Amino acid sequence: MKLFEFEQHFPDEASCRDKFRQIRVKEGVVCPHCGNTHHYWKNSKQCFQCANCGYRQSLRANTVMHGSKLPFRYWFIAMHLLTATKHTFSATELQRQLGHKRYQPIWEMLHKLRSIMGKRDDRYTLKGNIELDEGFFSTETPDSRKGEKLKAGVGSQKKGKVLVIAESADVENAKPGMKPKKVGHIKMIVIPDLKATTIDGKAVSAVNPDSSIITDACSSHTNFKNLFGEHKSQVIDPKDIGKVLPWVHIAIANAKTLFADTYHGVKPEFLQEYLNEYCYKFNRRYFGEDLFHRLLMIGTSYQPDFEHRIYNSKAA
Repeated sequence: MKLFEFEQHFPDEASCRDKFRQIRVKEGVVCPHCGNTHHYWKNSKQCFQCANCGYRQSLRANTVMHGSKLPFRYWFIAMHLLTATKHTFSATELQRQLGHKRYQPIWEMLHKLRSIMGKRDDRYTLKGNIELDEGFFSTETPDSRKGEKLKAGVGSQKKGKVLVIAESADVENAKPGMKPKKVGHIKMIVIPDLKATTIDGKAVSAVNPDSSIITDACSSHTNFKNLFGEHKSQVIDPKDIGKVLPWVHIAIANAKTLFADTYHGVKPEFLQEYLNEYCYKFNRRYFGEDLFHRLLMIGTSYQPDFEHRIYNSKAA
């Protein structure tokens, strides 16, 4: 949705509230007390009431806005800004644009939106021909480990380990300059270590068992032949990585560039939320202006896992 269209459709708090209620009714309101899906709107109380047990819930209850006191229009503006561009917005910049005094609620709002992006993508598994590898993202040193001597390489306390998976298919009669493979959907999952058992569990949850997976010859991938339809493993020369696993490494490089351009630093405990946003938008890169409405739709259907916490730094 273009900026002038957004202003025309949602000029004030009332228009945003009405749109949110309209979409929530369309998506279906579920009673958390008895599970009934038949509700009616009590205009005098500004809430839904269950037709079965009479339980009442607010318009925000059990949605992305659950427990929030921020205006509906703040949420709509945040969703618009996150979906109107391939890039993203930091909480500091959004706070400045909104003119809000406190940083904390704006920061939480963005993380809640990123949380439901991840929950939506968790519903789907990747299938077909799959590229898989690990990426290492620079993060801030955890507070509990500050003062320690930092390790070098992939085991560094400043490197977040991420399992990166991409649907990939060969391009027939690729023209000069074209990539040898085309990409479908991707997943990026933060992992605590590179042990085979850890990677196996995440891969099984993210990939259809009938898929064909191609990886490097890392020992962490040795069990894949028993978990998936086919496993192609090979030693990859660094200069050939763009031919064998092109989209995994394009995704890693683009995400790193995006984070470096937008944030002063990313705390390791919040890395998954930022990856959620990147993957959600990548997987819907052809949705165009409909992306805002899709995010608004899942905002009425999903309650975020992200919980309130005290956070004073603006680094993330």
